[in-house]
Amino acid sequence: MSGLVRVVLGAPGAVLVAGWLALIEVFWLPLRVAGVLVPLSVLVAVVGNYLLVVGALRITGSRVVAVLPAVVWLVVAVGATVPRPEGDLVAVGSGGLGAVTLAFLGLGVLAAAVAVGRVLAAPRRPVVPRA
Repeated sequence: MSGLVRVVLGAPGAVLVAGWLALIEVFWLPLRVAGVLVPLSVLVAVVGNYLLVVGALRITGSRVVAVLPAVVWLVVAVGATVPRPEGDLVAVGSGGLGAVTLAFLGLGVLAAAVAVGRVLAAPRRPVVPRA
């Protein structure tokens, strides 16, 4: 498959998966098992953000496309912290849930930043023309 086709097919896929994963993680923030708060969304955010960025680079070969999942995740995650006009708030910031939300945002952004840094610092692959 040519590089352009991989980018055209991979970019929407990376963006959709990142948006879906961020939305699922945000709704997992208040997850409790037997009344105990379980920070599963923090773990999924760290692992997911790193793998999405690195995977997007591997699939498409484009550094720009590799950065897109991190940006989409950040927009969705931060958007969940903004109250709607009706007063609804998905990611709250008080008590134990506030600590999980803060860890989710901080560690999720950190994982995405590390992955983006590795992607942008990696040497470029040489383009080999096909015969």
